[in-house]
Amino acid sequence: MGRTVPSYRIALECEIKEWNGFIKALRSDDREAFEQMMNICRNYASAGSNATRPVLLEPMFMSILLAQQKALTEIKKDLAGIKQRLNQL
Repeated sequence: MGRTVPSYRIALECEIKEWNGFIKALRSDDREAFEQMMNICRNYASAGSNATRPVLLEPMFMSILLAQQKALTEIKKDLAGIKQRLNQL
């Protein structure tokens, strides 16, 4: 028997392609940022697949939010280290 639902990775690529009109309307720097977000979704495709959510955008958004949270945590850690070094001067 064949599959009735495409794999998450295939569905993800189809969803990204459906945003082509939006992407084409973006400025080049915004287009680059959008592509970075889509790459984040691709990087977390295994987690997105395991989420088994009926709406594909939900795991995509969670992937992007997770990456942003990780970046914020790293920035906060770096900032705390800088502050600590400045206080020691």
